[in-house]
Amino acid sequence: MMLAVQADRVVSLAEWEERWQQNRIGFHRPHVNKLLERNIKQVVNGRTGVRFFFPLCGKAVDMKWLADMGHSVVGVEIAEKAILQFYEDNNMSYAVEPVPSIPGAKVYKVRNISIYHCDLYKFNSCVEGQFGAIWDRGSLVAINPEDREKYASLLLSLMAEDCRYLLSTLLYNPEQHKGPPFLVPNEQILALFGSSCDVQLLDSVDALDQRWREAGLDFMTENTHLIALKID
Repeated sequence: MMLAVQADRVVSLAEWEERWQQNRIGFHRPHVNKLLERNIKQVVNGRTGVRFFFPLCGKAVDMKWLADMGHSVVGVEIAEKAILQFYEDNNMSYAVEPVPSIPGAKVYKVRNISIYHCDLYKFNSCVEGQFGAIWDRGSLVAINPEDREKYASLLLSLMAEDCRYLLSTLLYNPEQHKGPPFLVPNEQILALFGSSCDVQLLDSVDALDQRWREAGLDFMTENTHLIALKID
């Protein structure tokens, strides 16, 4: 099975922080994600002032885009440099507060954006409640494959009843790239979320750009899924 190739691959939190320190952040996009733009109506679903959760948010410009629309955003990021750069890039002054329920964590706040500097798995619904939407562009594909069930449990616990979870995943030959980003086939998304959620494939696009060609990949497909809790 193709997943077995990457099953034991582990990237430590320290390595992620080091990538930011060394500016090795090819995963960051300077523009609003086109897949989010294209599918935003499906996610918002006629609602206003939706609370969005961004797991492993980095300095995604999508956060400001959504906040400017009147939604609120809560992100979690382990690399403090990413959080500081987000506010600097957007010329925002922020407040910093400790997080009593997560020892050592801090939250950086400005108006309707809050970014938590902590280990994602220490975050839970007691900190910020549940969310009406989740945008997961580079998170499930970034976490260690062995942690996927733990990750799915966390995200399910953060989903309000009306939550619309937009998830971007990648398909490629794992023999050609050790990850991250990791291969996440559609079958695994169903295995992780299918028992409690409806999972819909919204989009499938060719994502093989120059960078990935030079890295030795023959193909790369980016899939976008919409995940919503099943209604009893």
